[in-house]
Amino acid sequence: MTFHHPLVLAAAVLVTAAVTAGYVALQRRRGAALAAAGLGGPTGRGARRAALRRHLPYALLLAALPVLLVGLARPQAEMVVPRAAGTVVLAFDVSNSMSAEDVAPTRLAAAQSAAIGFVEEQPDSVDVAVLAFGEQALLTQEPTADHAAAVAAIKRLAASGGTALGQAILVALGTITGRPVSLPADGAAVTTEQLGYWPSATIVVFSDGQQTGGPDAVAAAELAAAAGVRIQTVGVGTVRGTTVEVDGYQLGTALDETLLTAVAQTTGGAHHPAGDEATLADTTRSLDLRLTTRTEPVELTAPFAGAALLLLTAGGLLGIRWQGRIV
Repeated sequence: MTFHHPLVLAAAVLVTAAVTAGYVALQRRRGAALAAAGLGGPTGRGARRAALRRHLPYALLLAALPVLLVGLARPQAEMVVPRAAGTVVLAFDVSNSMSAEDVAPTRLAAAQSAAIGFVEEQPDSVDVAVLAFGEQALLTQEPTADHAAAVAAIKRLAASGGTALGQAILVALGTITGRPVSLPADGAAVTTEQLGYWPSATIVVFSDGQQTGGPDAVAAAELAAAAGVRIQTVGVGTVRGTTVEVDGYQLGTALDETLLTAVAQTTGGAHHPAGDEATLADTTRSLDLRLTTRTEPVELTAPFAGAALLLLTAGGLLGIRWQGRIV
């Protein structure tokens, strides 16, 4: 514990000692005067009870004095405070299947609405990036604490093309690490020395999970896990599926929960199925971001002032009850 005004502590000791000594001297003179006048008080248990009633209110008032003075010294303590912080990359599937209407008004529109609500609830300590992926993956907003810019990037998304979920994960991972990331050749292992370790970063994927090409999504998720990055997947669509028109053709599309679950669990994240717009909004509110901690100075003046006020109140009330006046 530290103090903004340490000299007040010395004053607290001196003032408390002086007031206590004055009270003790006063009580001794009072006792001597009563004895000289031949006025004796009660004895035995009655004497102890009378002494308690006479001295306790003053003792409480005296105890409040050093507590109040310590509060005036503005004490501070260093406390470890948890907070949501780090980087969140929101990766949106913008393939043709995301124009399906089994989630109203469309899968993509519902994902955009839920994601905007998620971004608006984040503190300034969370940087948000926006990534769109179809047949390729494109970072449309660098990680930023300007959440209005992230919301604007989300609103610009439009559906077209196929789905390359694995490429989206690699681009998101490159955004976090600050270097291009690709799957290693010939099954070579990737070490944390190559990617770094980013435990405060999270990738949130909004997708129906129907991958049509690109790098293997689970292998890409293994790279993210090696870098300490967790992936949360939000399933947008229904398992029963629907049809969507592409270039005059009716194509069937349904939510692939198996792939999305495998991707999330590979990194220690979770898959969040969302079959309708309301559930999708609730899902984004329950996303588990990484919590970091930092040491912050916390001023303790208020607790000391509160304790002093409690002692003053107790002393005054006891004085009124036992002595008929505020001591």
